[in-house]
Amino acid sequence: MNRLMTNICSDDLNKSKAFYTSLFDFNINFDSDWFIHFVSKDKNLELGIIDRTHDLVPKDFQRSPQGFYITIVVENVDEIYTIAQRKKMDIVKEPTNTFYGQRRLLLKDPDGTLVDVSSPIPDSSI
Repeated sequence: MNRLMTNICSDDLNKSKAFYTSLFDFNINFDSDWFIHFVSKDKNLELGIIDRTHDLVPKDFQRSPQGFYITIVVENVDEIYTIAQRKKMDIVKEPTNTFYGQRRLLLKDPDGTLVDVSSPIPDSSI
């Protein structure tokens, strides 16, 4: 395997672009009226946002997402939470400590994708 990239179907590419660039350290590698390609600053991580109604997306898959979520691991989930609050983003669950040694925030992106934002808890025994 050479590469794995998630593509999220979007109703509004500009709202999705604002969501992901304001919360995370993504650079925009490609930006068009049908697709946006984000790359992390270290170029190791990628995320795509595609217009839900584009011909490349089969009709049966143009619905709102269900049955999956994406996880983005960051240094400090509480900083992301502060930004999300300030920008009035859809917060599903405020940051909480988990039994498996992560601090976890749940957000919903503009297209309904559940986004798990997590950071390791320092000195966690797990």
